[in-house]
Amino acid sequence: MPPFLSGDIMKPIGLYLHIPFCNGKCPYCDFYSVNPESKKVKAYVDAICREIDKADRIYNTVYFGGGTPSLIGSDNIAKIMSHVKRTPNCEVTLECNPSDTGAISSTFDFSVVAKSGINRMSMGLQSADDAERKILGRRGSCKDVERAISRAKNAGINNISLDLILGIPYQTKESLEKSIEFCKNSGAKHVSAYILKIEEGTPFYRIKDTLPVPDEDETSDLYLSAVELLGKRGYHQYEISNFSEKGYESRHNLKYWLCEEYLGIGASAHSFVNGKRFYYERSIDDFIGGNSPVDDGFGGDEEEYIMLVLRLSEGLIFKSFENRFGKSVSEKTIKKARELEKHGLLKVDDNSISLTVQGFLVSNSVICSLIE
Repeated sequence: MPPFLSGDIMKPIGLYLHIPFCNGKCPYCDFYSVNPESKKVKAYVDAICREIDKADRIYNTVYFGGGTPSLIGSDNIAKIMSHVKRTPNCEVTLECNPSDTGAISSTFDFSVVAKSGINRMSMGLQSADDAERKILGRRGSCKDVERAISRAKNAGINNISLDLILGIPYQTKESLEKSIEFCKNSGAKHVSAYILKIEEGTPFYRIKDTLPVPDEDETSDLYLSAVELLGKRGYHQYEISNFSEKGYESRHNLKYWLCEEYLGIGASAHSFVNGKRFYYERSIDDFIGGNSPVDDGFGGDEEEYIMLVLRLSEGLIFKSFENRFGKSVSEKTIKKARELEKHGLLKVDDNSISLTVQGFLVSNSVICSLIE
């Protein structure tokens, strides 16, 4: 067991499992992923199970991220889950690509993963406009998404989250509303709506100067429209890019924003346990070979906490800060917040500081000005 994991091992924490296999990288994606090879998948799954056993912790949330976790197959997901000790009400999320799990030829068995403990699915819709999906390099069509959702529900998994991207080339408010309407009609309980970011090293980055994406003002309008349209359909905004029906917020992702503990296992996976941050290198071979995670220093200090909780709609709760750090939020921070409130970027009262929807659009600048 890594020395970082010393402490109260009976305290339930979150578990993130990185499955870095993908059949094809989307032109906007910069996550660590490689093409699946049967021998390597087996060795990687065995290594995941080995590290879970080594950590010997109890988990109240589990999240399979990628890559495309569903690519390793339902039996391998079930094998991994058989090694995970978890609380009775544990939220267990599996990311999947609907074109693989919803296609007519798909052999992925939702009933197998449901029996293993998966109770939440996160699916990459990105857009309900097939032309926009094609631009993004998404395989399959909206019909595949519909079939994947239907198969998940038939297996008893009703907690479905769908991803949307804002600022897609040629995207309009009308096509965005079509995508949001698709989410509502599908019965999705949760929607993540991220603004497209052109990351260095991706195919989109190489053509960024000619890529016909909406400009900054148009993208801002799309974001504000998304907030309004999702709200009208019963999805309340609880984080900059995340919306849900009441009670269906992502409990696992809330751990990140609240600086709660989670263990990350897998190549490139990051952790925050016992006040320490650590991570595995971006190498499947190193992970399979048993290389230990790398110390990334201390985490969860006052500045980091403020920076992360301000991503949440409820913002920085003064009492929660005081309970965590044993002191009040500084008057200097509150004074800066009141100045920003005059510009419509923040709301300040006797109990909290929180960003407005307009503030979310420039959150990095607002948060930096508060903690500098």
